[in-house]
Amino acid sequence: MGVAQSFAEKLIAAPSVTPARGLVFDVMEDLLAPLGFEVHRFIAGDGEDGSEDAPVENLYAIRRGPEGSRHFAFAGHLDVVPPGEGWTAAPFAPEVRGELLYGRGAVDMKGAIAAMVEAVGDIPEDAGTISFIITGDEEGHAQHGTRALIDYMRSEGHAPDLCLVGEPTSVNQLGDMMKIGRRGSTILWIDVEGSEGHVAYPHLADNPIPRLVAILAELDAMVLDEGNDWFQPSNLEILDLTVDNPASNVIPHLASARVSIRFNSTHTGDEIGTKVREVVERHGGTARQKIYGEAFLTPPGEFSEIIANTVEQETGIKPEASTTGGTSDARFLKDICPVIEFGLCNATMHKRDEAVALADLDTLSRIYARIATTVLQQG
Repeated sequence: MGVAQSFAEKLIAAPSVTPARGLVFDVMEDLLAPLGFEVHRFIAGDGEDGSEDAPVENLYAIRRGPEGSRHFAFAGHLDVVPPGEGWTAAPFAPEVRGELLYGRGAVDMKGAIAAMVEAVGDIPEDAGTISFIITGDEEGHAQHGTRALIDYMRSEGHAPDLCLVGEPTSVNQLGDMMKIGRRGSTILWIDVEGSEGHVAYPHLADNPIPRLVAILAELDAMVLDEGNDWFQPSNLEILDLTVDNPASNVIPHLASARVSIRFNSTHTGDEIGTKVREVVERHGGTARQKIYGEAFLTPPGEFSEIIANTVEQETGIKPEASTTGGTSDARFLKDICPVIEFGLCNATMHKRDEAVALADLDTLSRIYARIATTVLQQG
């Protein structure tokens, strides 16, 4: 059994549906402490489970190199999405079948974290400073996870020079894609108020539904941009349309909708929200917005070349530099240092029977070790 496989099995066997706390962090600490890391754990958030303020456990571990040496950080999350029904075997009982390791989190992203831990075991302590930025709240509300870790790091003066996030970025085979940026994400809740009344007397009421339909039609037809050199066009999607009206003879007083926008670096979250509100308010509605992350780009350069060259040396594949896909905690980490994401194949993430190829775990560990070593040596 490979080292990364062993570590991955231990992490998978610790159930950690978001927001994660407790046992899985005990396992992580047990893996890092023997390698010379100072491990700091803390809980952030004091609300009820299920709320945005639900308590989250976070872990920051650091192994200090010589004074003035470069600082390289690995980042990731130990929380997982709920497993759901229909698994071939128990989702938190890791099982090897053929050349695959099955279990919730095998790909997203306990497998990558296991590869990171194996990787640092091969790097001499005098090579430089290495840290782990590990949260239990990436798959959930992301309010008290990596944001809280960044606050902690700033208070302790632990800003890394570069950070690698182990999200599953590979598509068809390990090494074919890395993420050098991400689109921004925002949601707007739209309300259109009218006044209720009898359907036989519409002149005595104000039906809000036609106005909401007009708003959504205009938003759906809106061209936000054409994309740019590194980002695809921004897209707005209608997620929900709600009219709480069980009666068959009553014009409702309220109609509501929810839209999600994934936007590129052409806009900020506030700018894209203003575009939507202008449409909504023109039709007499209101909109409230939450921005989950801004678009960002780590421009191609030294860091991306180190990753690309290492991956090609280990796999024979030159990874595509991409900004596609959803959001990740890189959207927060980019505020403290340049950040790039690279990890396992994402075909089974969030699915039943999530699985990682054992060979990919071993290869990823070698890739991570070479990336970290090269970064530290170039300091």
